[in-house]
Amino acid sequence: MLRIDSSNMEDTYRTPGETDQMDLLSLADNVKLDRTPEDLLFEVLPKFRIPYSARIERRELGGRECFLVDGNRLVACFDTEVGTETIEEMARLEPDYAVMRDASMRDDATQANFEELFKTYSPDTVRRVI
Repeated sequence: MLRIDSSNMEDTYRTPGETDQMDLLSLADNVKLDRTPEDLLFEVLPKFRIPYSARIERRELGGRECFLVDGNRLVACFDTEVGTETIEEMARLEPDYAVMRDASMRDDATQANFEELFKTYSPDTVRRVI
């Protein structure tokens, strides 16, 4: 059963004057602590005009749990410590849309490779990092 709740995202927008060094780590992840990967998935579905009734499959890609929605129309991964292996496997599926959580990426190199791997294997995929 689906129900309407508050946003999955924390309010992390701050001006430099409102932020001190001690706050930075608490602002690194913009997703509320009590939210599940399914919560994040159902938040992005309407953004891509995918109905809630679409078929959702869980599949391991590169050792991480991913969601394939409506065939390969949307591929999403909200797992932690996601590396380039997972992103490459996602891109090779050539989805219309791909979504990842910003805090999911293992390191800065993985984040940079997200765009490059999709440009290589699936350049027409619309990519989003939430």
